[in-house]
Amino acid sequence: MVLQRCDPVLVEPCGESGPDCAEAAARVLFLTESRRVQKVLWRQLFVLDSITSLVEGLESARQLLTRPCPPQPDGGARSRWKALKTENISGTEETENLLRSLQDRLQQVHSRRHRLTQLLQQLQTKRRQQEQLAESLLKVQNALRSCDRQLKQLRAESEAALSQRRAWQRRRDTLQEHIVALQTVVLVRLISLDQSELSVEIRPRCSSGPSSNQLEPLRLRVTWCPDDKFTLQVAKETLSLMEDCSSGRWSQLNAALLDVIQSYVGQAELLCEIQFLRSSFAIDWCPAQRRLVYLKSASLVCHLEVEEGYPRGGRALLRSVQRDGRPVDTSGLKPHQAELSLTNWLVFLCNNPLI
Repeated sequence: MVLQRCDPVLVEPCGESGPDCAEAAARVLFLTESRRVQKVLWRQLFVLDSITSLVEGLESARQLLTRPCPPQPDGGARSRWKALKTENISGTEETENLLRSLQDRLQQVHSRRHRLTQLLQQLQTKRRQQEQLAESLLKVQNALRSCDRQLKQLRAESEAALSQRRAWQRRRDTLQEHIVALQTVVLVRLISLDQSELSVEIRPRCSSGPSSNQLEPLRLRVTWCPDDKFTLQVAKETLSLMEDCSSGRWSQLNAALLDVIQSYVGQAELLCEIQFLRSSFAIDWCPAQRRLVYLKSASLVCHLEVEEGYPRGGRALLRSVQRDGRPVDTSGLKPHQAELSLTNWLVFLCNNPLI
């Protein structure tokens, strides 16, 4: 009964069936019957022992007949056995009560343990959620700090851009003033103007020459950089008339622009003549060396040099003649005039049979 209350599984019969179970059942029945027979034998032996003890204490057979029956023993083994049985039954009941109480407490302990396990799981889940929230909060704080830094950087860049825009506006106003001032001397036309580039077209007035009014205009492109520097370039259309480009700081733009315009205006007559000669001769003008290359034929090349101030204060000189890359003797070339213009030189070289 104790095992049944503490752990009923231990006293449950096995699920197996067969000869072993039948043999066990027969053995239990045999043991039960043997115990019952032994109890009867023990009682009979007790009675026989009592009669033997009584007979041994008698002196004669008559005494057996005259002696009264002995009283029922009060403090014998049977009384003690009954008392122990009663005590055992009481202890068993008390034990059963205690076991029932213990079982109830165990059930409460199991229930509380199950509840505690659930609470621990909920606590771990909430702890993980709290850690995730802390990580999310940290990410949000980092993102806010990054946004603040980006916002400060954008503000600084915006202020720099506004400052640069104001500087560009001042430069544009200054360039427009220069253009207005230049238009009183030469014909200047503004082609395009934006935040980083300015394009103008300059057309000088030639006082003489057959094609003075047909001189190609000089197109200049001014590009300025954020580091307060500029680049002055000659457009590709008029690159063969002037040097390629120049650069410097923004404060030097006025002087550079004025030098280019003065050089172009000062060479207006020369450039008009070169442009006029291109329609009749195969020539190429190198402004940096002030050298005119005349290609008379596929193998004959003539090089003429133009001095500063031409045609008013300088001369046009024949420097060399090459045939197939080899120098040609020009001592026999004697023009009818001491000083010839570029046009006369080209006409003379074109018609001279010696070369």
